[in-house]
Amino acid sequence: MKAAYLIAAAALATATPVAAKDHVVQMRNMGKAGAMVFEPAFVKAQPGDRIRYVPTDPSHNAETIPSMLPAGVTSTKGAMNKEFVLTVSKPGLYGIKCQPHYSMGMVGLVQVGNGPSLNLAQARAAKLPPFAAKRMNAMLAQAK
Repeated sequence: MKAAYLIAAAALATATPVAAKDHVVQMRNMGKAGAMVFEPAFVKAQPGDRIRYVPTDPSHNAETIPSMLPAGVTSTKGAMNKEFVLTVSKPGLYGIKCQPHYSMGMVGLVQVGNGPSLNLAQARAAKLPPFAAKRMNAMLAQAK
């Protein structure tokens, strides 16, 4: 009886899913990397995690970059000066931008899963404004 109980308890412990994690990203006018940034700009997450983009300074939004999403993921857009919550469902890379400051390089990247990301080549080929591309390329160098 005791052995059966221990086996059942072990089975439940291994079958319990890992709880989703919340990641907080601040939308800032000035940060460690300069003007108009997401901090942190690069986030590693797992499927089911939530990435919360929080406006700490005015005049920002967060939205996905349609050409930088895993296959089958629909682009989403947050409102100005409001928190944007992105719940990541599929492994891969998710490009993020602040529309008003996109040309100023306000971009971010979320890597979901442990890699390799199936859309890495697609993300590297995405056409971004020059300063946004410079910042994004640095983040893509960290991604798998």
